[in-house]
Amino acid sequence: MNYHQHVIETIGNTPLVQLNQVTKGISGTILVKLEYMNPGNSMKDRIGLQMILDAEEQGLIKPGGTIIEGTSGNTGMGLALAAIARGYRCIFTVSDKQSQEKIDILRAVGAEVIVCPTNVPADDPRSYYSVARKLNEDIPNSFYPNQYDNPSNAKAHYLTTGPEIWKDTKGKITHYVAGVGTGGSMCGTSRFLKEQNPEIVTVGIDSYGSVFKKYKETGIFDENEIYPYLTEGIGEDILPRNVNFDLIDTFIKVTDKDAAIMTRRLAREEGLFVGWSCGSAVHGALEYARNALQENDIMVIILPDHGTRYLGKIYNDAWMQDHGFLEDHSFPTAKEVIAKRKNTRKLIQVQQDVLFGEAIRFFNQSGVSQIPILDGQNVVGSLTEKSALQKLITNPELRDKPVSELMDKPFTFVSPDSTADVLASMLNEKTQAVLVRDNDQVHIITRHDVLEALNF
Repeated sequence: MNYHQHVIETIGNTPLVQLNQVTKGISGTILVKLEYMNPGNSMKDRIGLQMILDAEEQGLIKPGGTIIEGTSGNTGMGLALAAIARGYRCIFTVSDKQSQEKIDILRAVGAEVIVCPTNVPADDPRSYYSVARKLNEDIPNSFYPNQYDNPSNAKAHYLTTGPEIWKDTKGKITHYVAGVGTGGSMCGTSRFLKEQNPEIVTVGIDSYGSVFKKYKETGIFDENEIYPYLTEGIGEDILPRNVNFDLIDTFIKVTDKDAAIMTRRLAREEGLFVGWSCGSAVHGALEYARNALQENDIMVIILPDHGTRYLGKIYNDAWMQDHGFLEDHSFPTAKEVIAKRKNTRKLIQVQQDVLFGEAIRFFNQSGVSQIPILDGQNVVGSLTEKSALQKLITNPELRDKPVSELMDKPFTFVSPDSTADVLASMLNEKTQAVLVRDNDQVHIITRHDVLEALNF
């Protein structure tokens, strides 16, 4: 008889499938590796098992112990399958941007799930990183795999994913593409492939709002690159140890909208019902391939997970409409709003140590109504004409106080592909403006700018 003793024995050996429709007009052969064929429907099954096996070998977890991890959902599933097979309890922390489907799936396989806020720094005690570490400190016989820094993450892909791709392409692969989050699938696989052939080009896919691309290109960890984004599983506001930038030749950034649209195209045109970051990987890979791939090249793109994780998001028309992501949407994007406006002068910004009275003079001299407040290069606050007037009328002596003592909350950063209807819903009495980072430039958008773009 041919059978497995446990479901974890079915992890790996996922198939390569050629893309045929979304690649029209692009040279070369473009293949995708379908990681949703793993039993937990994602590539994270590989690392979940490897991290537990290595922890047992090193004596880091004993029988009856508890596995505690911060996860975007898929790693939790991989760990949960290994835990069921080997008799452990699981507690997972997730950020509140993760889909409800992912949370429900983790609970379905017996895990306890704690939801933590997204928009806090990684070292904030409320972040899902910090909560997981604290639980590990407090619970006896617990193991915190820490997929971001655990070498078993990249090791799993070095031992399995890389060899599978090399074998299935008969060593003909010329380009490897993967989304970069924890760095394991990108760098573990890349390390193996480059050991076989150093000429293989590796392309990392990043998200707007993440630090990776700029760090690779400049060596600078720029906190100004960090702002909220929606795509799950790729990009980071930290530098995980598993991200070895020497193993990544170049990065391509992909917007939330482009990723969502490509994900739906893969389902509709290729029959591949995959997750959101899969759309990121394919969109970025094709953007690179259009100018770089030759006729005989073989590109392999890893597709991390399954579409069932995103039924309430990108596969939901109402959700897509609310976020301005539908393909036939006619509203201009934030990037287009900036390009269309008649006033293109440089953004007025004020350092936080400037006196309040001097900041008010900027309003009078520049004709603007909103000013971001900086601490060096970081946006730390804001000041509006209305707020400044109210404060000055209440107490004229405030003009001699530094702006840092009187500034309001910083304006929110939005993605360049946020559409005008989404911008309009955000701009109200409490939010007078939003900020957009396009490459290295910061732009401000007000209600007047949106109206001007709509009536252009």
